[in-house]
Amino acid sequence: MISIEPVAAPGAPLARRNPVAKVAAALVFSFTLLATLDPVAPAIAIAVELAVLPLFGIRYRVLARRAWPLLVSAVGILVTLVLFAADRSGRVLLDAGPVLVTTGVLLTALGLILRVLAVALPGVIVFATTDPTDLADALIQNAKAPARFAIGALAAFRLVPLLGQEWQMISMARRARGVDAGRNPAAKLRLFASTAFALLVGAIRRGTRLAVAMDARGFDAGTPRTVARRQPFTRADAVLIAAAAALAATALTTSVLLGTFRPLLG
Repeated sequence: MISIEPVAAPGAPLARRNPVAKVAAALVFSFTLLATLDPVAPAIAIAVELAVLPLFGIRYRVLARRAWPLLVSAVGILVTLVLFAADRSGRVLLDAGPVLVTTGVLLTALGLILRVLAVALPGVIVFATTDPTDLADALIQNAKAPARFAIGALAAFRLVPLLGQEWQMISMARRARGVDAGRNPAAKLRLFASTAFALLVGAIRRGTRLAVAMDARGFDAGTPRTVARRQPFTRADAVLIAAAAALAATALTTSVLLGTFRPLLG
């Protein structure tokens, strides 16, 4: 079951911050790390993210459950680079036919894995501590986003859990009709692709019906809209964004001082 509900303690100091401020802080902190390819800056960033996690009111076990796709992607990155990396420089650690593992390959894989985790974790933390309705309200009030976009994004976000349920229904219906891949890997891949296509078609149809229903209810009327719940942007929210920028700059500065900084461009 896909869950989008916040899992943070409501009274946590950073969980109570304005949703737009949390999103802005996550973007500033994440995209600054894209300037380098070395593993030092993202490693420092991950350490900072894990250190401030209690301030967001999230337990580490809960974060691991939310971020398991990142761990799976990290394993995929490692396997891909070990098998297909073009740069095999460095000392040879393992030479087993087509599998050639060198220190250069492992260093490149480590840097890429750490960057993926460091860039993605802030987003996972933000959405694990933010109610989707509060985020839509804050986008309209503080970021001046169009109500059509914000409310449409909220409606789409609320439909995400249905994807898991519909996947199960499609799989069960096909199994009831005798469509089963058994132990054949190629058949499993074809069945997965066809199920994903059926899920995509159903999602497009549901989105079209939802868009028509929202337009029929005046969500794009063009008249000024009022808000039921205010989302104030305070000085503490601005401090959160500034602190995120300062921590990201500190990570990059440490990388430069240690001599490991590898610019993405140039």
